[in-house]
Amino acid sequence: MAGKKPAPDRRSGCPLNASVEMLGDRWSLLIIRDIMVRGYRTFKEFLSSEERIATNILADRLRRLETYGIIFSQPDPSDGRKLHYFLTAKGMDLAPVLTEMVLWAAAHEDTGNQALVRLIKKDKTAFLANVRKRRHAGK
Repeated sequence: MAGKKPAPDRRSGCPLNASVEMLGDRWSLLIIRDIMVRGYRTFKEFLSSEERIATNILADRLRRLETYGIIFSQPDPSDGRKLHYFLTAKGMDLAPVLTEMVLWAAAHEDTGNQALVRLIKKDKTAFLANVRKRRHAGK
């Protein structure tokens, strides 16, 4: 298929394995969540998340997500030494997946952020459209 990068060496050709190798740790998914839902853009904002990621892990995951084409970075217009992170189209395509993971966890576990769960349940299509709209507004 045109536009696809050559796959790195993987344990197998299974599509689920490819997903797990790119996203299979909690930090990567939480970074994507923070960009997608919370609108975080900077290293400092990611560090402020309640899950308390370590700086070295954050730097590694941002680098990996960028290598896989899930996020991209741009210099901060006011300070070129800092970077702002954004989801690529490939990253935005994870919105329905993460949305379903939120609903699955809320259905089977005692979780917080019930306001988000109610918002998604009320109109999942509108929620996803709003997430996509914010991505384009942020560029």
